[in-house]
Amino acid sequence: MLKSLLDRISKPKSYEEQRNTLEKDNTKERLRLARREDTQPEVLYYLADDNVPEVRRAIASNRSTPRQADAKLVQDGDDEVRYQLADKIGCLVPEWSAEQREKAEALTITVLRQLAADQLPRVRAIISEHLKSADGVPKDIVLQLARDLEVIVAAPVLQFSPLLSDQDLLEIIAAGREAGTLSAIAKRRGLGGDVADAVAQTLDAKAVATLLANDSAQLREDTLDWIIDNATTVEPWHKPLVKWPSLTDGAIRRIAGFVATSLVETLCSRNDIDAATAADLAKAVREEIGSDSTAEKKSPDPERTDSGKNAATALFNSGGLNDETLQEAIDAGDRGFIVHGIALNSGFSADVVDEVLDSANARAVTALAWKADLSMRTAMQLQLRIARVRPQSILNARDGIDYPLSAAELEQQLKRLR
Repeated sequence: MLKSLLDRISKPKSYEEQRNTLEKDNTKERLRLARREDTQPEVLYYLADDNVPEVRRAIASNRSTPRQADAKLVQDGDDEVRYQLADKIGCLVPEWSAEQREKAEALTITVLRQLAADQLPRVRAIISEHLKSADGVPKDIVLQLARDLEVIVAAPVLQFSPLLSDQDLLEIIAAGREAGTLSAIAKRRGLGGDVADAVAQTLDAKAVATLLANDSAQLREDTLDWIIDNATTVEPWHKPLVKWPSLTDGAIRRIAGFVATSLVETLCSRNDIDAATAADLAKAVREEIGSDSTAEKKSPDPERTDSGKNAATALFNSGGLNDETLQEAIDAGDRGFIVHGIALNSGFSADVVDEVLDSANARAVTALAWKADLSMRTAMQLQLRIARVRPQSILNARDGIDYPLSAAELEQQLKRLR
């Protein structure tokens, strides 16, 4: 009896026997046939239309299923059928040899392309996971996955695919993507300098922190300086900045000015730090210990405020109060000049401008910058460095340069300030 059972399991049935099984309408037997890789292709094709989802799922995952049956299953109404099919096709394609890739059936590629566009993110995501390191698949499929709005779909190929060029990545960043997508790009090994610059320019807290943690990224010195300029209030950037492989003494001193005492101590232990710089930082650490690490907000210095007002007024009268001069003031942290400069250019009072900057309201600050004829890039710096808007809450530029709100939305914000 045991031998008879083993023979039944191990020996394939003839075509006629398999057809007879189908005619008996036995779900258990059809499922068994659907799972066996030695089942006749004609039978597998027939079972692709079975009215029991479990049978169609087994057909979808069976490597012996003819591609014509897969082409039917790719339109199946059962999500799990399409997921099993995606898992199978996604596994098969990267395993192709060079010869198999050359002779790849058009139908297989068609099925793969349809799965990469499936309505269910889980289906598209399993395709992306299987293709993330493949170099022998059509690039248009990988690009479609990389541009997917679902992070679970886009992230695998964005992080690993060798088919994506720096230009492809730059276009995806310019389209305005969320943190998960940007972070996937930031994790790429050997990330190019242009792409690293583009990630940094987004000022996305999570993506830039991920970029700084990627010691294989080609981060240019001026880009690193720009990140340091914007890192004061972005705590997630502090530790990776301190650990960045190559820092100038100037960069080390600037970083030491805003990171926690424990991180300053880490800076002091770097191999590339100048002895004098290390001594100065060590002294600063000793002075810091025991003191309150949170400084109280100081009252504005009337003399400095008047100086900023006078300078802004002089430039306004000469036609020199523009985006560039206000950006320079933001870089220098000259709040008095900024407040009066924006007041003059926008028509709002200095008190209103001061109140808006204190509110840390991203939309209000952005509207005020727009009214003052500042670029959106300057508006982003105004939010982050002067208004102290949290990095995750700032309004980012659309397409890298444009205001993200319409003129009507901006005017609506300004009405609330009057």
